[in-house]
Amino acid sequence: MYLFLEQLLNGIQFGVFLFLIAAGLTLIFGIMGVINLAHGSLFMIGAYAAAVATEWTGSFALGIVIALVVSGIVGMAIEFVIIRRLYDRDHLDQVLATFGLILFANELMTILFGRTPLFLNVPDALNGSVEIFPGVQYPLYRLAIIAMGVLVALILFLIITRTRAGMLIRAGSTNRDMVAVLGVDIALMFTLLFGLGAVFAGFAGAMAGPLISVEVGMGEQQLILAFVVVVIGGIGSVRGALVGALLVGVVDTLGRAFLPDLLKLFMDPASADGIGAGLSSMSIYIVMAAVLIVKPNGLFPVSVARH
Repeated sequence: MYLFLEQLLNGIQFGVFLFLIAAGLTLIFGIMGVINLAHGSLFMIGAYAAAVATEWTGSFALGIVIALVVSGIVGMAIEFVIIRRLYDRDHLDQVLATFGLILFANELMTILFGRTPLFLNVPDALNGSVEIFPGVQYPLYRLAIIAMGVLVALILFLIITRTRAGMLIRAGSTNRDMVAVLGVDIALMFTLLFGLGAVFAGFAGAMAGPLISVEVGMGEQQLILAFVVVVIGGIGSVRGALVGALLVGVVDTLGRAFLPDLLKLFMDPASADGIGAGLSSMSIYIVMAAVLIVKPNGLFPVSVARH
């Protein structure tokens, strides 16, 4: 039971981590109607910015702030220079352009920092464990990621549903031409929105630094999982992104932890380990397929943009 509780928390932490990435992706992909394959590169840029800034300043908190600023500026620059020319283009054009950005970002990081991974230490204030249940210790830093993810979800929900900016974002996602006619600078709004999505990706990358190595191409695998989360939750839905991320995180973590042992009840250990590893890797895609069979538009679909 203790192992199950620990792995369940690991799954929740992984899900919240995926939400930090998917939150920005669902804004860009769902609300703006842009397939941005370079979202994983923004995750990588945030991780590198946090690692370098932390090394220079000696402060992880300051490194996080610098990562947010850098990723936001880079995101808005990408939207201004490239993405805004793709809104009325075919999705294939968006895929090709943003895939080119992936190649450019990876080569730029290689030129600047080389192929050797960078490593971030867990900050001293969060370096330890707390007893969450009798006899169950859990790393404080992972709990901090869960708390930050919940806080981001709450802030994003309040912005989208309770503010004038959120009202304009929702209106622009359904009919941007009408919003522009009413006097709203839709181009500026979308630039800021793209920058906000980049900030979420950069924040996720910065928080990931102490858990995984900071290296070139680190965002691509996370991007695939984030797209799975967005599809499961419903394109454009922040609530769906949170639910989908938690579902993916828990299913993936529990599958990898317990599925091989369950299969050993019915088959020899070698076969159970091999089949269990394969099924664990497939589990989130099986969940995605099951959700789409029942609800083709995802768990919490929203209206798509019209031009």
